[in-house]
Amino acid sequence: MKKVLLINGSPHEKGNTYFALNEAAKTLNEAGLKTEIVWIGVKPVRGCIACGGCVNAGDGHCVFNDDLCNEVIDKLNEADGLIVGSPVYYGTPTGTMLNLIHRVLFAGAKVKGKPAAAVAVCRRGGASAAFQTLQMPFQMVNMPLATSQYWNIVYGREAGEARLDGEGMQTMRTMALNMAWMIRQLTPETAPKYEPWHGTHFIR
Repeated sequence: MKKVLLINGSPHEKGNTYFALNEAAKTLNEAGLKTEIVWIGVKPVRGCIACGGCVNAGDGHCVFNDDLCNEVIDKLNEADGLIVGSPVYYGTPTGTMLNLIHRVLFAGAKVKGKPAAAVAVCRRGGASAAFQTLQMPFQMVNMPLATSQYWNIVYGREAGEARLDGEGMQTMRTMALNMAWMIRQLTPETAPKYEPWHGTHFIR
């Protein structure tokens, strides 16, 4: 059975980010897909220090194994799609969420061709900036974006208020339906054949 991994980037396990992701998970389940929501927790998640240890090791894991990064890599390798969600802090996603995404992708998780989506949960402002920030890494690693009827944004302050955002909850359900459809359509046999990466910068 196909599976989608959802990551709750909030320090509050059952806050509004959870309720937004859970709405998507229920729709995915109804569409015949398995789901797992991983809570990022309240412990520190170190940032990438660009040491290159993961590249040198070549095993697709971060050399630092003192947080949940490698656990998420293993889960993502077995999943067919990814949804990340974060509350909005100062107009951006949580630092731990960004740290995790950076290290998971840079270390070499098997993500190419797997649909991804981001969800921003907001009290008032900054949601579109946080949403864009969450999505940008996926566009650099050949992960097709699962869209919805609007940007994947849900509003609420106190835990559970997100469920009162009728359009936001509908947006979660539409996103989940689109992801389920994409997962069924995208197969290794139909994947593009990419050129070898040719990295340049503004000097040469």
